[in-house]
Amino acid sequence: MRRNLLPVLSLLLGTAFLLAGNGLHGLLLPMRGSAEGFSPTSLGLLGTAWATGFVLGCIYSQRLVRRIGHIRAFSAFSATIAIIALLTGLLVDPVSWILLRVVTGFAIAAAFMIIESWLNERATNETRGLIFSLYMTVTYVAIVAGQMSIALGDINQSTFFIIAGILYCLALLPTAVSTASSPAPLKEVKLDLGMIYRNSPVSFISILLIGIANGAFGTLAPVFGANVGLTTLTIATMMSITIFSGAVMQLPAGRMSDRMDRRYVLAGLAAVAGLSGLAIAVIQPSGIGILFGLISLYGAMSYTLYSITVAHANDFAASDKFVTVSGGLLLLYGIGTIIGPLIGGFAMASNTYLLFAVTAVSHVAIAVYALFRTRRRAAIPAEDRDNFSSTPLAKSATPESINLDPRATTQDN
Repeated sequence: MRRNLLPVLSLLLGTAFLLAGNGLHGLLLPMRGSAEGFSPTSLGLLGTAWATGFVLGCIYSQRLVRRIGHIRAFSAFSATIAIIALLTGLLVDPVSWILLRVVTGFAIAAAFMIIESWLNERATNETRGLIFSLYMTVTYVAIVAGQMSIALGDINQSTFFIIAGILYCLALLPTAVSTASSPAPLKEVKLDLGMIYRNSPVSFISILLIGIANGAFGTLAPVFGANVGLTTLTIATMMSITIFSGAVMQLPAGRMSDRMDRRYVLAGLAAVAGLSGLAIAVIQPSGIGILFGLISLYGAMSYTLYSITVAHANDFAASDKFVTVSGGLLLLYGIGTIIGPLIGGFAMASNTYLLFAVTAVSHVAIAVYALFRTRRRAAIPAEDRDNFSSTPLAKSATPESINLDPRATTQDN
């Protein structure tokens, strides 16, 4: 087993560098853009552009990988991301950044899918659960590490753009020296909206709204922090708190949803997330303690919703449809993250705190619709449902990470 895991560890190391670079670059751009005086709408379009590229990468990158092979494709995509990180430091212009973010999103999605397909190829029934857990841990830790590193210097200098480029280049090294064999070709990804809605209307509506809320917050919360006078360290800490709070809350919320109708849990979490966002918008807290308390509560609730929604959808799906349903929901989530930053940017143009009004409306809508659907469709009995299982952070997940999930082993290929 140890011999089988050694190539996996090198791939996970490459993943860590890729995610750390992505965490740093994704936080740096809105903060530097805000310092340069870019409009909230332009900064929101950075998130929209990245999400658009990411979704397109999940759908279309397989064709390029199939033509040139995994190793060369991964090298090309990683080099492209590194070059763009450096270019964003040279071309400090909103239009240039928006266009470059589309390419970054596409290349990041493709690079993630290649690494995840390698991990999936190396996974056995004996090691799949461990590899999946390690992958989730690396995801959370690397993104937070990348974000927190921004507090170590001056965002107005080019240093962090160079560091991001270096991290992306470092992601090449572990895969280049790895002995892992080239995996099977990436599978085509299809988005069947009708099937997803028929399977679970709650999951369809909720996942789209979760994407809108998370896309708006993930892109524009750093801009919010800069506009209200938070330091770079405080902004990085604020963003990391939401991720860690959501990670810690996933298991307790999931276990609760195993014992009762998941829609009630979904409604409760969404309602609290909505109220915490509304409290920030209305109270406009000036004290760091109150703001961090509300942000922590927001993260614990909002970053748990995705996993609960996926679990609910799979309660109603056939046992061999886990990959199909989960992959469709992931792409639908991506569509939401395209819309969210655009709406959030327009709202913040009037008032910075309206960012949290956007997230609050999305979360309250989830709660109301989930409760409405409990009166329209009976819940699956607890004994007939699979136990809850955490999922990787949705902002960096691809259909290939779904194939790595132990629940995907029953998928009929």
